[in-house]
Amino acid sequence: MTNPIAVAFTPVDLEALARAEGRLAVLLPPDGKLDPAARRIDKLTRGALSRALAAEGWTKLKPGEGLTLGWPTGLAASSLMAVKLPRRPSVEEARKAGAALARFKGAEALTLAAGTTARTAELALGLVLRGYDFTRHKSAATDTPKDATIMLAKPEEAEAEAAPLMALAEGVFFSRDLVNEPANILTTQDFAERLVALRELGVEVEVLDEDEMTSLGMGALLGVGQGSDSPSKIVVMQWKGGAEEAPLALVGKGVVFDTGGISLKPAAGMEDMTMDMGGAGVVAGVMRTLALRKAKANVVGLVGLVENMPGPNAQRPGDVVRSMKGDTIEVINTDAEGRLVLADVMWYAQDRFKPMGMIDLATLTGAIIIALGHENAGVFSNNDALCDAFLKAARAEGEGAWRMPLGAAYDEKLKSRIADMKNVGGRDGGSITAAQFLQRFVKDETPWIHLDIAGVASVKSDTMLAPKGATGWGVMALDRLIRDQFEG
Repeated sequence: MTNPIAVAFTPVDLEALARAEGRLAVLLPPDGKLDPAARRIDKLTRGALSRALAAEGWTKLKPGEGLTLGWPTGLAASSLMAVKLPRRPSVEEARKAGAALARFKGAEALTLAAGTTARTAELALGLVLRGYDFTRHKSAATDTPKDATIMLAKPEEAEAEAAPLMALAEGVFFSRDLVNEPANILTTQDFAERLVALRELGVEVEVLDEDEMTSLGMGALLGVGQGSDSPSKIVVMQWKGGAEEAPLALVGKGVVFDTGGISLKPAAGMEDMTMDMGGAGVVAGVMRTLALRKAKANVVGLVGLVENMPGPNAQRPGDVVRSMKGDTIEVINTDAEGRLVLADVMWYAQDRFKPMGMIDLATLTGAIIIALGHENAGVFSNNDALCDAFLKAARAEGEGAWRMPLGAAYDEKLKSRIADMKNVGGRDGGSITAAQFLQRFVKDETPWIHLDIAGVASVKSDTMLAPKGATGWGVMALDRLIRDQFEG
C-alpha cells in the first residue's frame, strides 16, 4: 500500500528555522501581519518575506494559496512559501492550504511555521492527501517522499485532532491504490487477499467462493463472471466497534475489469475499466479507516468481486438468470453487469445481517456522468432521513453529491416479455432505471442509499486533494456519516 507521509507537530523553534532543509513555509493572515516565526524568517532573508508580502501578487492570493521564493538568502531551505490563511480558517481553507503545501513540498522534507493558526490538523490532512502518488509500477527509481514537521503553539492538541484524520488518510490511500491498480495485478483473488489482510487490524473477514454462492442461489452475480478465468467472490468484512445494535451495511461493486462481456465496449477508453471496482474500493477504504481509528460503531462491508469477460462460457444477451431473491432477470445487455452483481450482494446483506441501513456504491452508469459530470456522484434513496444525513456529511467533507429521483413510472421500462424484469431500460434516464432495478432488491424495512460514483471515482485531471486518477471519493463522506450518525 502507498504509505502517507508522517506529519510531526512540534513547538515553535525559532532557531531551527534557519537550519531546516528541504522546503520551508509559513502561514500568514491576509493582512500579512508577521508573527514571531515570520519575523525570524524575514530577518534571516534580509526582508525578502516583507517585500514579497508588499507586492501585488500577495494581495491577489485567495485563502489557502501561497507565493514561493526560490533559494532564499539566509536559509538552508531550497525554497520558501508564504501561505495566505486566516488565523481561524474554515475546514475547506485549511485543507486547501495543505494541498498547496503538498504541491510545493514535492518529495522533499517540509517545515511549516503555523504559529497560532487554528485547524492545523485539517491542514495536515490536505497536505497528506494531495501528496499521494501511485508509483509502484514505475521501473525508474522514484524518491520516497520525506516527512513534514508543523511548528505551532499547541502541538499536543493538534496531534490529538490529527490522529483520526490520519487514519482517514490511510483509508483514502487504500481505496486509491485499489482503483489505480491494473487488472492483471488486481485480480479477484488478489483483491480478496488484500481485504483478508484487514484481519490484522481487527476486522472480521470471510470470503465466499463460487460453490457457496451457487448454494445461495446467486445466479445474477455468477452469470457476470462466468466468462472469466478469475473466480467470482464475495468478501464480507465486519467491524464490531459498537454495542448490540444492527450494523450499517456498505455494499460495493467490484468488477475488477469490465470489457462489457459479449456486449463488448468500444476499444477507445476501455483501459479505464480497471476502475470499475471503485465501489468496492471505497467500501474497503472505509473499513480500513474504521479499524484504524477504532470506531465505536457496527459496520459490515460486502463486496462482490467479478471480472466481466467475453469467452466460450460468457453470459449472452437474451439469457435469463435467477437472483438470490428468486426474481428472474432477462439480460438484455451484458455491459449492464454491475447491477446484477449488486442485486445478489445487497439481498445477501439484508438476509444475513438485518442492517439498520444499507448504502451501495458502484461505478454503475455512464448516464450519471452525462447528468452530473465529474463534480458530483448521483444519490438515490428510499429514506429521506438517511439521505439527508449522507448529503450533509458529503458537504462537510467537500465531496460532491446530488440527489436524483426515483419513481414507479421508471419501472415500466424494466418490464420483460419472458422474465420478471430486464437488466436495462434504454438510454433515457439510464442512471435512474439502474437505481430502480436495484431498489427491487431492497426490502421495505431497509433504509437505503444508492451512490452512482462513475463520474467521481477516477478523474482525468487533478482535484484539490488528489492527483489525476483515483480519488477515493466517498471514504471521507461515509466515515463522517458513521461518526455523526452511528457511533455511540
